Amino acid sequence: MELDGLRCFLVVADELHFGRAALKLALQPAVLGRRVRALEADLGVRLFARTTRSVALTSEGAELEREARDILSCLDTLRESFRARGRAQAARRFRIGAIDSAAGGLLPELLGDLRRVHPEFAVRVHEDKTIRLLPKLLSGAIDLAFIRPPERADRRVEIRPLFFEAAVVAMPANHPLAGREFVTLADIAGEPLIVPERSSRPHSHDLTMKLFAGAGLVPRVAEIADEKQTIVTLVAAGLGLAVVPRWTRRLGPPGVSFVPLCDADGRGIGRLPLAAAWLGGVRDGMREEILAVLFRNANKYRDMP
Repeated sequence: MELDGLRCFLVVADELHFGRAALKLALQPAVLGRRVRALEADLGVRLFARTTRSVALTSEGAELEREARDILSCLDTLRESFRARGRAQAARRFRIGAIDSAAGGLLPELLGDLRRVHPEFAVRVHEDKTIRLLPKLLSGAIDLAFIRPPERADRRVEIRPLFFEAAVVAMPANHPLAGREFVTLADIAGEPLIVPERSSRPHSHDLTMKLFAGAGLVPRVAEIADEKQTIVTLVAAGLGLAVVPRWTRRLGPPGVSFVPLCDADGRGIGRLPLAAAWLGGVRDGMREEILAVLFRNANKYRDMP
């Protein structure tokens, strides 16, 4: 039994005239007649008593009319429900939280790739620190976050490691080391350093302190600043150097150079992990599509300067 056949049947049942019903359906009368006969053949009963002067429902036709109207009404309701859901999803603005280097480094590339395959997606970006993004995930204020993975995370949050950002040294563009292909910890051991506050940026703080401790050196901490943008602004003002993740160079003001931090053999040292996080046990079609784009292009993002 086909839905088109049922709809044709109901129009004939309303009009009790094949010519008027065909006109209403924008069909040729012969085509309409074939559809009704096919429905009768499928059900094995006559639905209409026809004469040259009149058309009337048989008892089986009257029963089918009642049932068919209920069936089609349910289908129409179901269709509208899903269409409304689709419209709501299309109108929804997906909320992504990101730490500063990911907001400046990863997201422009990721959202550009996303727009090419899903131009209908609307995204709002919330830039903040990991310690503030994780509570926003739990409260539902954001849908996805790019963070430094914490030592201990709430079990309700699913965390997927992505890759590591290499460390670079931010320094004034006129600094004697600025033209180097790379610098070592020994090169910058005597330099004033600007480091982030550990309570708000534990990964970035520990990166500097642990690198120096591992090399048996004591860092000369001159300034402590909370925001990455503030740190590179202080660097630009000549107040010190800073060990930062490589994507920070996309945030840097004019007058700042970023030189890779390596060992004496030119091998990079110091890495900061980046992870994607979302609320576990919650299905979200938009999030799954964004993650699919992310994982499909992960190697490209990993190698971005």
